[in-house]
Amino acid sequence: MAKALLIANPVAARTSPEVTETVRRIFRAAGWQIDVRETAAATDSRRFADEAVRSGVDVVAVFGGDGTTMQAAAALVGTDVALGLVPGGTGNILAGNLRVPTGPVQAAELILAGRSRRIDLGRIERESGPQYFAVACGAGADARIMGGTPVDSKRRFGIGGYFNTLFRVLPEVRSTRFTLTVDGERMAIQAAVVLILNCGELIPPLVRVRREAVPDDGFFDLIALAADTPWEVVRGVWRAIQNVVVGTGETRYLWYARGQAITIDADPPEPVQFDGDPDGETPVTAVIQPGAIRIMAPER
Repeated sequence: MAKALLIANPVAARTSPEVTETVRRIFRAAGWQIDVRETAAATDSRRFADEAVRSGVDVVAVFGGDGTTMQAAAALVGTDVALGLVPGGTGNILAGNLRVPTGPVQAAELILAGRSRRIDLGRIERESGPQYFAVACGAGADARIMGGTPVDSKRRFGIGGYFNTLFRVLPEVRSTRFTLTVDGERMAIQAAVVLILNCGELIPPLVRVRREAVPDDGFFDLIALAADTPWEVVRGVWRAIQNVVVGTGETRYLWYARGQAITIDADPPEPVQFDGDPDGETPVTAVIQPGAIRIMAPER
């Protein structure tokens, strides 16, 4: 009998006890043995997943957002235990990039269908230990937006909660001095946002900012944007989206790079986020971990 653990984050934007119970029944109806555990602290997801791996589960499924998902994923790195995604958070950007259904029932059925693929993760060493990201690590204005959006706003408005913060932060956006090191090569730039991408879509499937960025090629794609006014932010984002279609390349306010180890430093230090969760300030170094986890998702 296949075994699974379902980790549910009760404060995520789109979770509820009723839906959690529905997902549990779907697994049991398919003949799976499934346990359900709810998180009460940020570190619970990783601890629950680690305990599940040691108990011999086949799948650790997460009903929550990208933050809860990545905490669980950290415990699965280097194992053959698969990660299942049941979108229940604000954005669920990883699930969107992998084309996992947004509906919890359909997502559970995808897990039960048994289709999986291996994807890369970014690894970052912090004082609390190694952290991982699957979509992006960012420094600058985007981290301010992520860190400045209250939990109750995300739960009430979903991804719209981020837009509320965006409109508040946008007039204050300014470029600062960043030093970027990509596979040992350094460059100094003025930028408002620096993103290390493992996936190319920031709002799947509508907003893709790097055509080359896919989560299983063994490389990061870096994008940096200079902006000192709201108009310049819009111009830079639009140019990045345009480049995905027509490939017009860099400009004096938009830079790209590609590598396996990337360091972002800033003077003064800038806030940092991993997959939407704020985590300290620069400097930060990300190293690619090829094929780090097996994840239940359609083949690309």
